[in-house]
Formats: sequence, structure tokens, C-alpha cells
Amino acid sequence: MKIVPMRDLKDTVKIESMCIGKNEPVFVTKNGYGRLVVMDIEYFESIMRQAYEAKLLKEGMDSIAEGKHSDSETVKERFKEKYGF
Repeated sequence: MKIVPMRDLKDTVKIESMCIGKNEPVFVTKNGYGRLVVMDIEYFESIMRQAYEAKLLKEGMDSIAEGKHSDSETVKERFKEKYGF
């Protein structure tokens, strides 16, 4: 984890080189406190994709816990009943 003071944001080439290809954000501080996070866009997209996938998994697990699912055999039977196959 990289931590840089706000004044270092002036050196955009340095900040960019710290972010490119790294799998971690750069934390920017102001007066000793965390203020901003800068990261490579590929890393950001990866994190957002993981968050979206985790959300979908949670929704699926909640659905199972609430009994809002059916096994494949039940689905096949319902399909046969509805469409006569």
C-alpha cells in the first residue's frame, strides 16, 4: 500500500507510475489524514466486477434461503405441465 501526501499529486507521472499495473490503490493524505484514493483503471474495474459478482452471489444465496428456488427436476416437471412436452 502506497501513501502519498496531497502535494505529490502535482507529479502526475510519478502517481501514474505508482498505479499502473499494480493491484493496489495509492492513498492520498491531507494534513496526515486519508483524503483520496487513486488507482489504475483496470484495478478499479476488477474491484467493481468483484463487488458486482459478490452482490449477485448474495442475492442468489438469499433466494435459496428464502425458498425461492427450484431444482432442475421440478423445473422440468413444471415445463412439461405447462407446455405438454
